[in-house]
Amino acid sequence: MDPHITEWLNLAVRWVHMITGIAWIGASFYFVWLENHLDRRNPREGLSGDLWAIHGGGIYHLEKYKLAPPKMPETLHWFKWEAYATFLSGFVLLAVVYYLNAQLYLVAPGSDLSSAAAIAIGVGSLVVGWLVYTGLCESPLGKTPALLGLVLFALLVFAAWGLSQVFSGRGAFIHVGAIIGTIMVGNVFRVIMPAQRALVKAIEEGREPDPVLPAKGLLRSRHNNYFTLPVLFIMISNHFPSTYGAEFNWAVLAGLAALSVLVRHYFNTRHESQKFAWTLPAAALGMVTLAFVVAPQKAVQSEHQQVSFAEVSQVISERCTVCHSSSPSYAGFSTAPAGVMFDDAQQIKTQAPKILSQAITTQSMPLGNITQMTQAERDLVGMWIANGARID
Repeated sequence: MDPHITEWLNLAVRWVHMITGIAWIGASFYFVWLENHLDRRNPREGLSGDLWAIHGGGIYHLEKYKLAPPKMPETLHWFKWEAYATFLSGFVLLAVVYYLNAQLYLVAPGSDLSSAAAIAIGVGSLVVGWLVYTGLCESPLGKTPALLGLVLFALLVFAAWGLSQVFSGRGAFIHVGAIIGTIMVGNVFRVIMPAQRALVKAIEEGREPDPVLPAKGLLRSRHNNYFTLPVLFIMISNHFPSTYGAEFNWAVLAGLAALSVLVRHYFNTRHESQKFAWTLPAAALGMVTLAFVVAPQKAVQSEHQQVSFAEVSQVISERCTVCHSSSPSYAGFSTAPAGVMFDDAQQIKTQAPKILSQAITTQSMPLGNITQMTQAERDLVGMWIANGARID
C-alpha cells in the first residue's frame, strides 16, 4: 500500500480511537466518581443515594435506585457505543500499524517468524485472553475478587513475557494492551449490557429483577475500572523505547501496570478515607526506581580507540537513512519518521542522544532491524558518542 495512504489511514483511525477511547474512559471515571460520592444518609424510599453537583453554570440532582424504579422512564440513556467504537477502531489501528507492516513493527528483529504466523499469534492471543479471563470469572475463583485479581495480573504478566519472546517490544506491549481491551469490551458486550437489558425487561414486565446478573456486571465493571490506567500507558508506550526496549521489558510493563492499579485504587477509595494515600508516593517512588533500573550504562570513553566521523557516517548512511532522510528510500515511509533526519553531519550530531538511546542502548532501531545493523556497528557508533560525538 502507498505509504502516504497508510500514514493518513493511520492518522484517521488513531484519531477516532482516541476520541472514542476518551469518551469511554471518561464515562467510566465519571460513574465511578458518582457512585463513590452518593449521599447515602437517609435516602428516600427506593433509593440508595443521591448527589447534587454544579458544572458549566448549571446545578444537577442525580439519584440512584437500589435496583430499579417502579416504572421505566420514557427515555433511558445507555452507555455502550463508546466501548464498541473504541474496540473496533483499536483493532483496525492494530491491523493498519502492526499487521500491514508485521516484519517492521511486530516480528522480533532477527526472527524467522512469518508475517502470517505473527498475525495469527496476535489475533489468537486476544481470543485466548478473553476465554481464559471469562472462564476464571465464572469459576469458583470469581467469588473471591481479590484472589481473582492477583491471578489475572499474574496471567497478564505471563502473557507479556510470552509475547516478548516472539514479538518486538512494541508488538508485545501493544498486544497485552489489546488483550486487556478485548476483555474490557467483552465485559460490556457479554456481561454488563445483558445484565442491564434483563433489569429493564423485568421492570417492564412487572417482575422482581434478578440481582445475580447485576452483581456479575458490577464485578466486570470493577475490573474494567482497574484495567484503564495500564491500558492508557500501553497506548502511549511506543513513544518510550526505554520501556519496551528494555532487556526485561515484560517486567517493566508489569511494574508500571502494578503502579497504575495502586493509583487507581486510591482514587476509587479516597471518598471513604485516606488510608490508601500512601499509594501515590509509592507509585512515584516506583517510577523513579524503574527509571533507574532501565537506565543505560554509560559507555567509558576510550583514548585508545578513536572513531572517526567518516566511519560513523557510513554506518548511519547504510543502516539509518533508508528511513530517516528527507527522501526515504524504504517503501514503508513517505517522510522521515518523527521528522528525524540524518542527511548531514550536524543532523547526526544533534540526534546523537536519540541514536544512543534507540539504536545502541535499547536497540529498538532500526525498526525490525530491517537494514541488518550489526552489533559491531552499534558498538562503533556508541564509542563515537561516548567520545564526544565529534564531527570535525
